[in-house]
Amino acid sequence: MQINIINKSVHELPEYETIASAGMDLRANIEAPITLKPLERTIVKTGLFIELPVGFEAQVRPRSGLAAKKGITVLNAPGTIDADYRGEIGVILVNLSQDEFVIENGERIAQLVIAKHERAEWNVVEELSETDRGAGGFGSTGVK
Repeated sequence: MQINIINKSVHELPEYETIASAGMDLRANIEAPITLKPLERTIVKTGLFIELPVGFEAQVRPRSGLAAKKGITVLNAPGTIDADYRGEIGVILVNLSQDEFVIENGERIAQLVIAKHERAEWNVVEELSETDRGAGGFGSTGVK
C-alpha cells in the first residue's frame, strides 16, 4: 500500500526497522530541546503530513523502550489519525517518571502503525444474547 506523505522535517521518512515490524518510528522535529518534568505533558511535532485512504487509520503508539527505560509514553495511546486529517502529526508525550526527560531533535518518540478499520452501524434491539461472562466487568474473567 502506498500513502501520500509530505515531509517538512529535517529527518528521513519513518520506516520499518525489520521485515516483521508493525510500526515505524516517529521522530521529534523541534528547533530546541524540550524538557519534560515529572507528570508533565507536551505535544511534539514531527514535520509529517499524511493522506490515508478511507478505511485506514494511523495509530500513534508508545515506544516500548522509551516507556520501560525512561517512563515516557504517549498520553492518548493509541492516538488515532483519521483518513480525513491533513494536519501535521503531533505526539502527546507524558513523563510518568520521577526524573526530568529531555527530548532532542530527531529523537524517536513514538511508533506509527497503519491499520485497516471497519465502520459499524447500530442495530437497536431490546436484549442481547447470553454469554458465560454476562455483565461481568473489569477483572471478571481472571482467576478467582
